[in-house]
Amino acid sequence: MVKIKTILCPVDFSEFSAKAFEYAYSLARRYDAKLYLEHAIRPLTEYSYHVPNSWAHEYYEQSRTESGEELRKMIARQATNGFKPEIVIQVGFPAETILDFAQKQSIDLIVMGTHGLRGMDRWMAGSVTEKVIRKAKCPILAVRKPTHDFVAPKETEDPVQLRRILLATDFSDHGQRAFAYAISLAMEYNAELTLLHVLDDVPRDEDLSTVTTRLIQNIEAPVPADARNWCTIKSTVRIGKPYQEIIQLALDSQTDLIVLGVRSRSRPDLAVFGSTTYQVLQLGSAPLLAVHI
Repeated sequence: MVKIKTILCPVDFSEFSAKAFEYAYSLARRYDAKLYLEHAIRPLTEYSYHVPNSWAHEYYEQSRTESGEELRKMIARQATNGFKPEIVIQVGFPAETILDFAQKQSIDLIVMGTHGLRGMDRWMAGSVTEKVIRKAKCPILAVRKPTHDFVAPKETEDPVQLRRILLATDFSDHGQRAFAYAISLAMEYNAELTLLHVLDDVPRDEDLSTVTTRLIQNIEAPVPADARNWCTIKSTVRIGKPYQEIIQLALDSQTDLIVLGVRSRSRPDLAVFGSTTYQVLQLGSAPLLAVHI
């Protein structure tokens, strides 16, 4: 059973973090979770020149005041029925402040915006989102602006409507934990959940239909008995490179959310640039929920 009691949403006032706040707000209301809205003020020590203590104090105080006003405006535009996030403003580098706060508060889910990377930029140093995904102990929902916008019914106050969720599984331990989150979200939002497994190739001694039938049975085995009362479940098997098939299926089906398990790696650099998770994060068309073991 997935329990989400605390959610952290870091905000840098970009359109991406504003979109992330919509997701965090929706999830917090549906799971009755406490929501923290956090902003990091970059320390003046990152610059090469010396700043007198009096100037630094004045700068931080002014930044805290301005940031607090902007955060309260964000909340006012979204929060209703007395549901309001707790504002957290810290001085520090974004990734470090996010990870430190998440650990101290035992955060269950981090929801944050991501720009996505293209071309040569994807080979440069990792973004804040990538650093957090690599080091956080809890699941991370990385939100980019979807390729299609939601049309929320007039009678609902929920800014996010998850209608189609895609889970890619490889039957590993981290894949099974990701499954638990995917099925929980699908049931909570009454969504269509597609379960996907990608084969590199078909064994020579078996035909494709036999392999597909067996895999679909394995994919659907963990589905709770009552799940189909709350959501629609589909299963499919594809052949190819996992990240390419995941991205293409998500694009073709106008997926609203992709859920993946994050495999632990002994070398962090490989986890950033080599895994299926990061390929989908960089190149995919939908928000990504990355679930650690």
